[in-house]
Amino acid sequence: MRIAVAKEIEVCERRVALIPDTVARFVKQGVEVWVESGAGERAFFTDATYEAAGAKVITDTATLWGEADILLKVSPPQERENGRSEIDLLKEGSVLISFLNPLGNLSLAQRLAECKVTAISMEMIPRTTRAQSMDALSSQASIAGYKAVLIGTAALPKYLPMLTTAAGTIAPAKVFVIGAGVAGLQAIATARRLGAIVEAFDIRPAVKEEVQSLGAKFVEVKLEEETTAAGGYAKEISEVSKQRTQEVVTEHVKNADVVITTAQVPGKKAPLLVTENMVAQMKPGSVIVDIAAEQGGNCACTDPGKDIVWNGVTIIGPINLPSSMPVHASQLYSKNLSSLMQLLIKDKALQVNFADDIIDAACVTHAGEIRNQRVREALQAFTAVS
Repeated sequence: MRIAVAKEIEVCERRVALIPDTVARFVKQGVEVWVESGAGERAFFTDATYEAAGAKVITDTATLWGEADILLKVSPPQERENGRSEIDLLKEGSVLISFLNPLGNLSLAQRLAECKVTAISMEMIPRTTRAQSMDALSSQASIAGYKAVLIGTAALPKYLPMLTTAAGTIAPAKVFVIGAGVAGLQAIATARRLGAIVEAFDIRPAVKEEVQSLGAKFVEVKLEEETTAAGGYAKEISEVSKQRTQEVVTEHVKNADVVITTAQVPGKKAPLLVTENMVAQMKPGSVIVDIAAEQGGNCACTDPGKDIVWNGVTIIGPINLPSSMPVHASQLYSKNLSSLMQLLIKDKALQVNFADDIIDAACVTHAGEIRNQRVREALQAFTAVS
């Protein structure tokens, strides 16, 4: 049984799939671990630390990918400089575990099936009590929420907390968080720790108590439809509900010094929650940090990956925020993978057991087929439209 850790080649990706401490635990269990040379450099884990943990450092990429029983990554497989896809390097029957964005990248899912790779997507881990330690979306979203507040605070041309000085009293800044999932809740907690007055909005009424427990005011909108999808995620709502939501949100955006937007729908474009009209009503010097920038953004003015100033308001559209904190992001992701692989490795051998609800939900492709129902339905719908 050989586990291989690939070096990420995506420019903005600094995380690594396994950290040395986790590698050491696998080695103690009698599992062989290969790590591609330089895989941990951008997360400040050297090849020497992996070797000390018992891993074998491999310099040849083709060898590492081609001889792995389980290949671990952070980002989805990429096209290499020679024009060859990383998927082509995998041997038939091997297991790939990574973020794969299968609902947003259907062609990747198809290609993995064609290559007869068993692909397990970290985005598809079910949100159940048993799967909590494997929930990489949550572990990474928490980092994104924390970092978004720091970015917004740094860009704001004023203090965040209330200060009483000999020169007068500084009123605390107002932070408005849109979306109270894992990222939003961490953003609320961080902004509160920094001394801001915090308000939060979410279409799911069930999160109200969580928001209030963190010391923030919950902005409530009564909607006459179901707003929570499977797994606790926010559900895409009707145009009527979107309009009602925007009417309520507008006033709170207008009065905020910092707006953090976090609302995302898996496999779909991020919902538009902050319109140009809302931005136009904000005070000059205000800041918007749009965590959903990678999915198109919650703000109409967001330019993914860029900081812009629109009508005096700074709008920041960060890409891959967890990667900006690669040490702890890698540590948490490594733990997520380690917990998941306890289900896949039995007696030092690979066992893909589809009777396990977690493996069944997270496995996108196996034995030449797309076996995840949500991905199959998305692919059928896409084919029908095409």
